[in-house]
Amino acid sequence: MLAACSKAPPPEEPVRAVKLVTVGESRLEAQHEYAGEVRARVESRLGFRVGGKIVRRAVEPGQRVRAGQLLAQLDARDYQLAADAARAQLRAATTQRDLAAADLKRYQSLRDDGFISGAEMERRSAQLKAAQATLDQAQAQLAAQGNQTGYTNLVADAAGIVTGVEAEVGQVIGAGTPVVRIAQDGARDVVFAVPEDRVGAVRVGQPVDVRVWAGDARLAGSVREVAAAADPGTRTYAVKVALAGAAPPLGATAYVTPRDGGAPDQPAIKLPTSALWQQGQGSAVWVFDEASGTVRAQAVQVAGADGNEAVISAGVAPGMRVVASGVHVLAPGQQVTVYRPRYEVPSTESAR
Repeated sequence: MLAACSKAPPPEEPVRAVKLVTVGESRLEAQHEYAGEVRARVESRLGFRVGGKIVRRAVEPGQRVRAGQLLAQLDARDYQLAADAARAQLRAATTQRDLAAADLKRYQSLRDDGFISGAEMERRSAQLKAAQATLDQAQAQLAAQGNQTGYTNLVADAAGIVTGVEAEVGQVIGAGTPVVRIAQDGARDVVFAVPEDRVGAVRVGQPVDVRVWAGDARLAGSVREVAAAADPGTRTYAVKVALAGAAPPLGATAYVTPRDGGAPDQPAIKLPTSALWQQGQGSAVWVFDEASGTVRAQAVQVAGADGNEAVISAGVAPGMRVVASGVHVLAPGQQVTVYRPRYEVPSTESAR
């Protein structure tokens, strides 16, 4: 009866079979590839040089335009009235100049006959000069007002493709407000973003390989510009790559791989990501003890990734054997056996 009332002993921990890898050094092979977008070398945001109400938009996004082609128009009636007023002022100034010139000619005859003094002649000459200055001013005002009227027509300053329209018919805009964006014909760039920890590996003039996502075309290029400051929102640095030869269409997705700006070609310890597990605030692996057939936890520092493997900077040394899979079901000091496949396949246990 007493034996029947006692608790059953806890079951013994099973002996688990685990796969092992031997820690070793190998060279980093992964290359950093960045996704970017094909853009025009020069993209202009065009706007009117005067303010007013838009009465016409002559282009659509994606349309190709030529230099001098009309893009949009403003209501020019006020500017035309101002030009008419300037013409009237010019006619008045011309009349005043002609009258002053005739007076000077008449007074010159009187001066030759001795009927007027030299002071009067000087006064008439000064009036002519003032009238001529007023005429020059009116001519300049008419020319400026004519320019203002011409500025109500927005034209393309270079051939290219309309990439955006930022104002519509009926909208009242101020001088300089962007209305149309045009990607000018010519050179093309691939623009991509680089994180802070990698911007030091990218330099101006560095050769790169460009792979176009659509069609998988391969192009050569070089780094043309690296932003001096990080983007305030993403904290990444914009990099522009100049393409050599025929460029993909605008907006196409392209992948950029720096030829000599990737991970340094130096020995490093790499382990499969399946060998890592979380221990506190860091990572750890299970180290296999050959003598006792048990495992123990070993904290490691992960420096980064190289493809599908983790780069270990500290915690393990070459020659150690660590568990490569099933790490989440083990406990410190647990008895394990080395897994052997039913059919042996020639392979190496060393971690590259």
